[in-house]
Amino acid sequence: MSFTVLKDVEIKLLLETLTLSELEGFYTTLKEALHDYSNGIQSSSSDIHQPHRQAVSSSVTGATTLFMPSSSPAGVGVKVITLSPPRTENDEASGKPKIKPTGAITVFSASGQPIGILHASTLTAFRTALASACLVVRRNKVHNITVFGSGEQAYWHIRLALMLRGGTVRHVNIINRRFSESCKNLLQRLYGVPADIKEREGWKDAQFGILTPGYGEFNRLVRDQIREADVIFCCTPSTEPLFEHSILTSTEGRRKGRLIVAIGSYTPDMVELPVELLHQAVKRHEHGQRHFHKHAVEGGVVIVDTLDGAMQEAGEVIQGGLNPSQLIELGELLMLHRIQMDEESSSDAGSLVSAEADAAPSAQFEKLDVGSTTSSSTTFSVTEDHGSRQNSRPGSRSGSRTASPSSPRNNSLSLPPLFHRRKSSNGGSESSREKKKKEREDHMARWLQAGNVIYKSVGLGLMDLTVGMKVVEFAREKGVGTHVEGF
Repeated sequence: MSFTVLKDVEIKLLLETLTLSELEGFYTTLKEALHDYSNGIQSSSSDIHQPHRQAVSSSVTGATTLFMPSSSPAGVGVKVITLSPPRTENDEASGKPKIKPTGAITVFSASGQPIGILHASTLTAFRTALASACLVVRRNKVHNITVFGSGEQAYWHIRLALMLRGGTVRHVNIINRRFSESCKNLLQRLYGVPADIKEREGWKDAQFGILTPGYGEFNRLVRDQIREADVIFCCTPSTEPLFEHSILTSTEGRRKGRLIVAIGSYTPDMVELPVELLHQAVKRHEHGQRHFHKHAVEGGVVIVDTLDGAMQEAGEVIQGGLNPSQLIELGELLMLHRIQMDEESSSDAGSLVSAEADAAPSAQFEKLDVGSTTSSSTTFSVTEDHGSRQNSRPGSRSGSRTASPSSPRNNSLSLPPLFHRRKSSNGGSESSREKKKKEREDHMARWLQAGNVIYKSVGLGLMDLTVGMKVVEFAREKGVGTHVEGF
């Protein structure tokens, strides 16, 4: 068996040019792994193990290095990745270099044979965004996307949303604390996608904008871009909420359903979402209760990638005082067979989906070399400075589960009643139980498609292993990378 070595630039090349059918292969593989993880039994006889990650911090750089092992029926993997702490204003002023997430993933066969080693930067961002995409594809409408952050995670969340829902996306609004090099790089990468790929994916006419606090009406535009969003991606290692809770917890804010994905914070002292928003999401309403104000469907839970990881590492969950009964793992929802539209709702989803504010660019942006102006009609804009002018260009981490070898895992014990699949003990008829099950699944379908859905991810090593193995397989098919025979 050969041993494959993949550099970051090679992984980027492979993933940037995926066709929809190729992406679906990655999507299906990860979806099945997460489902098995959430519904499997972790014991001494199980092939799925997700030990808790270990972290060490450097007093020199302030960076944290994570060691993330995992195993599945496909094999064994270990990722070592270094992450920088949240940037402060002093760091920015002093010019202190930012440490980008970097590391490597080593994958082995189930028998322990080394299979490959992959650079972790792009792969980590891709696998995180791919897990988020499992929820994006279920949404009825994805017209407006708002993104906090401008790093690799932000890029891949945008990129996969465009791959999967590009035909419906009209605006992508990026909110960042300053017009940084990462902002410029993000725009350059999006603009640099070949015109034929934009055409194929359906987003050649999509408009992109960047908003920073230097703009005089920043607070108003943040509120508008959040409320207008169908999907919100939070991709920053923030230690305080990225926006005021009232923007979405008020009567006006609750009228529209949104998918809110928070993947940037990964320690108990990091938060991206206001805890009031999570409290609203898990609030239970009595059946039949009248609402005098129309609002989107609520699920009564927050979705997480790993229950144990979220309880130990997700700042929003910990600071909000949420308990396991108010959380549900993503893998529990991915294999729902009854995903049926509400009769009164409409969908503009693509084939893969079916199977399951005014901006003014600054002078800084005008100086950007973002490629040929004839490649696409995609429009970019930046809203930053008081004196800016309007111009258009044509166009990780790993959560984990500390499982006792002697005790099987039973997720249903920690799930809210809506998601329980318990056997009836009251002697009710089979048809009655089936009717109730159908009603629960219908409610879940409406919630996932059009309701207010919050997904909090801290990451888990199983994602790295599953996607890493798939990337190695794909690279061998494409003849990409270095392959060492007889390793």
